[in-house]
Amino acid sequence: MDKANLHGVIVSALERDLAVAQRAAQTAYEAATHEENVAENKYDTLGLEASYLATGQARRMAEIAQALSRVRELRIAEHAPEHGLRIGDYVELENAEGELRALFIGPDAAGLVVQVEGRNVTVITPNAPLGQALLRHREGDEVHLHVAGKPQHYVITQAW
Repeated sequence: MDKANLHGVIVSALERDLAVAQRAAQTAYEAATHEENVAENKYDTLGLEASYLATGQARRMAEIAQALSRVRELRIAEHAPEHGLRIGDYVELENAEGELRALFIGPDAAGLVVQVEGRNVTVITPNAPLGQALLRHREGDEVHLHVAGKPQHYVITQAW
């Protein structure tokens, strides 16, 4: 897996998401401030609902912009096996059923899924239980954790 390419794909996906969020926020703002949405009586809540939507869209846009900024600032370095997994590393896990997961440990953008080299790669952060559990582990290590009261077990099969 080419980490520089993966990083570029993640940045591009976040840029697209930000553009979509910006358009949605602008549309919601226009709806909230449009003269037809001015309340005619106390039961007319269309303008109020539109303003709530605009606020939510603006918040989402800010979250994506922050994630994009943090991911852009990330300097991709060679994986250092002696230090174990760190932010900026690509990792493949195998669960007890033999299913493989491809992950990128990022500083932000948790949950983003991108396709690179024919694989779906999910971005996780150290804020998530799995991301936290993976840090400092090495290829071949077993990782055990509990998520929502359920035990999970993985083997780190590859790390870059």
